[in-house]
Amino acid sequence: MTQLSFPRQHARTQRFTLGAPRSFTVAPDGGRVVFLRSRAGDDPSHLLWVLDLGASQGPSEGAGAGGEFAAADPAVLLGGGEEELSAAERARRERSREGSAGVVGYAVDDAVSVAAFALSGRLFTAGLLPGAQGARELAVPGPVVDPRPSPDGRWVAYASGGALRVVAADGGQDRALAEPDGEQVFWGLAEFIAAEEMSRSRGFWWAPDSSAVLAARVDESPVGRWWIADPAHPNRPPAEVAYPAAGTDNAEVTLALLGLDGSRVDVEWDRARYPYLAAVHWSAAGAPILLVQARDQREQLYLTVDTATGATRLLHAEEDRIWLDLFPGVPARTPAGTLVRIADEGGARVLVVGDRALTGPELHVRAVLDAGAEDVLVWASAGAAAAEPEIGELHVYRVGEHGTERVSSGPGVHSATRSGAVTVLTSAVPGGPERTFRVLRDGKQVAEIASYAETPSLTARPVFTEAGEDRIPAAVLLPAGYREGDGPLPVLLDPYGGPHGQRVVAAHNAHAVSQWFADQGFAVVVADGRGTPGRSPAWEKAMVNKLIEVSLNDQIAALHALAESFPLDLGRVAIRGWSFGGTLAAAAVLRRPDVFHAGVAGAPLTDQRLYDTHYTERYLGHPDEQPGVYDANSVVTLDGITELAEPARPLMIVHGLADDNVLVANSLRLSTALLAAGRPHEVLPLSGITHMTPQEQVAENLLLLQVDFLKRSLGMKPSLKPSA
Repeated sequence: MTQLSFPRQHARTQRFTLGAPRSFTVAPDGGRVVFLRSRAGDDPSHLLWVLDLGASQGPSEGAGAGGEFAAADPAVLLGGGEEELSAAERARRERSREGSAGVVGYAVDDAVSVAAFALSGRLFTAGLLPGAQGARELAVPGPVVDPRPSPDGRWVAYASGGALRVVAADGGQDRALAEPDGEQVFWGLAEFIAAEEMSRSRGFWWAPDSSAVLAARVDESPVGRWWIADPAHPNRPPAEVAYPAAGTDNAEVTLALLGLDGSRVDVEWDRARYPYLAAVHWSAAGAPILLVQARDQREQLYLTVDTATGATRLLHAEEDRIWLDLFPGVPARTPAGTLVRIADEGGARVLVVGDRALTGPELHVRAVLDAGAEDVLVWASAGAAAAEPEIGELHVYRVGEHGTERVSSGPGVHSATRSGAVTVLTSAVPGGPERTFRVLRDGKQVAEIASYAETPSLTARPVFTEAGEDRIPAAVLLPAGYREGDGPLPVLLDPYGGPHGQRVVAAHNAHAVSQWFADQGFAVVVADGRGTPGRSPAWEKAMVNKLIEVSLNDQIAALHALAESFPLDLGRVAIRGWSFGGTLAAAAVLRRPDVFHAGVAGAPLTDQRLYDTHYTERYLGHPDEQPGVYDANSVVTLDGITELAEPARPLMIVHGLADDNVLVANSLRLSTALLAAGRPHEVLPLSGITHMTPQEQVAENLLLLQVDFLKRSLGMKPSLKPSA
């Protein structure tokens, strides 16, 4: 069998994620772990699996056979047919960057005894106890999106056709709890802004006693309409997209408590001042908690809801003169009902339980993984006061009144899922591609969940370091076989460089593509300058009003500092990036041709006014109030290129024509402005491609074409050809 090239392998395995277990749920009784996994490293279709911790280890296909068993197999449930996704489901997957198939998400009851999920817009449930009946379909109106069992497992609520519906677990008594009262109204789903920018992917929450559902009503009628056409198929009408561009109206989001008895109680808060519904938490520990934000994101409130009247009461208020971030896992409650949140206090990002901060500047808390009775499980990196830097490392910690204990060990990127005494600890390390998925009970390993992910055909060898006076985290990768004395190498900067995008992580596979570029003859530099996550609030907020200036300056600072220790040829420097990284690459070539000699800009945001409200206004304010800030942070506006320095440098622009996140209008306007300025450039349009590039041949050839372009531009000998 012919070994695949690395680009083809990387594309076929979806960046080596297929075949690896994910989306873990631990039963509260500690008896089982539920998760998703495909059968092989190149199989995109995920099955729903159960690991019975009371049985012997080992995978099997039949429930009750012991160890792992498949609770739901899409191939069986769909009779071998292809999946058909509704527009709403395609949008959900695009927002979550989900490129796989099969069971890509599921929800469970409180006992983790039954799961609900959608396949091809149809509703299925599956028993999760050993010996339970296999997965079955419930005949309901479709297409079904985001089905969720009630806490007691007797009902399943789901969104369909703009309505929020409920059906009994036996398939009877299906009915609508709420139906749309306008053409642009829908219930029970997250609006674009919540899903894309707030990490809120859901739009309804069950009452702990299973008597009602707290549901979001979304009215998109105020939102401006954009149209995305497919030029390769001129016979098809363009897709209509409700896109809230910076400075324009957002969707109107309200909440109502919908009783299974047909009752409805509307929830009230000051939506004029706090229009963003950022998060909702509802558990048996207390009343629902809402996290609502002001439009400028400098104020936010934690509110509790009176479920009898819909009135809200202030639980806690936060303010920040720059902006307030949102964090996974919060707000939450401890079993005793105490509020758990993450806050920026005293220059550090800390865990706060009640009114007390339980961590300090030694940790930079990134997420809450579980709020238990004795402690809170958090995901964190080393803070500014850490004893020594842990470049790119992320760890799991138990935090309680009596101190902090690290659960994970060894350099790497670790995360966890916990319920009670059982924890699933996921670990990736920099020294090899193997990821481990260990099940711990009271801190001791009792099982390991197998991964079928493929091993990359190359070995990444990042050297982690800190660059310059600001100690910019960086990874440098040299070609395999490079020896000291071989001379300086042409340089390729390979950043993301912006908010929420940490690239310097202590894990092997995160650097596999960069190593492949290095093996083509480059010294590859990956640097996380100010604005990227993981160091301190001040580090992240340093790019307020100066997204491009700060990120570009830090890339240059890292490059020059690293040239003192690594064989970097500063006379041949290129840069590549996607999304924010694409914006950075375009700006680098056009504004600083004295440093950068070629660039590849993938899906660049070139005009900040073409991006959405919640993201753009957080960093740049409102465009009507700060038009000069928007111009300074754009590569091009309707008036032309904002900064254009000499000499002209080669630039390749790549963009998916179906991108509904960073619209192709950004690249087209850049190309038009470059043509008007007489600047040569290359444009690679990707027909039918969105902001993701999961298609195997497209993803593979994109890497090959980039290498060819960069080598031509830097005067290197081309060595690769695109694959057929």
